[in-house]
Amino acid sequence: MKLNKKSSELVYTGRAFSVRKDELVTPDGKTVYYDVVDHVGSVSIVPVDDSGNLYFIRQYRPSVDEWLLELPAGTVEPGETFENAATRELREEAGMRADKITRLGAYYLAPGYCTELMEAFLATGLSEDPLPPDDDEYLEVIKIPFQEAYGLANNGQIRDGKTLAALWLAKPLLG
Repeated sequence: MKLNKKSSELVYTGRAFSVRKDELVTPDGKTVYYDVVDHVGSVSIVPVDDSGNLYFIRQYRPSVDEWLLELPAGTVEPGETFENAATRELREEAGMRADKITRLGAYYLAPGYCTELMEAFLATGLSEDPLPPDDDEYLEVIKIPFQEAYGLANNGQIRDGKTLAALWLAKPLLG
């Protein structure tokens, strides 16, 4: 059962997302309001080398005022496929090109208030081929052995939701 949308007002438009206020009518006739972040979509990449090391990015996130350990990830550009975005983001953030990109799955990051759908990919056959990072990114690439990375995830040292989801989607393919 869906709620009937009575109206929708655009409140803010930014580079990667916009915000709208929706007025909905519930099945019992009540009017309710939802603030919704409309996002264009994003990708997360699990890069693994031939020795079983995963490549992570350590970067500062102002919204939580912390340096987080994350997998390479980013927003899909207009007209870009999810797979092409994954290839580009891997080069921008980790400085690597993959011989093979395998789709792992897709998930909503925060469906309570956001439309962002993220697709996760496994990247193998890695070689160096960097692109310049975005102007607002200060990244440190960290190579972590497969088992150690899952240990960090299990003991709470990896706190980024998109990274955790992509790691668990990749686990059956990594052993």
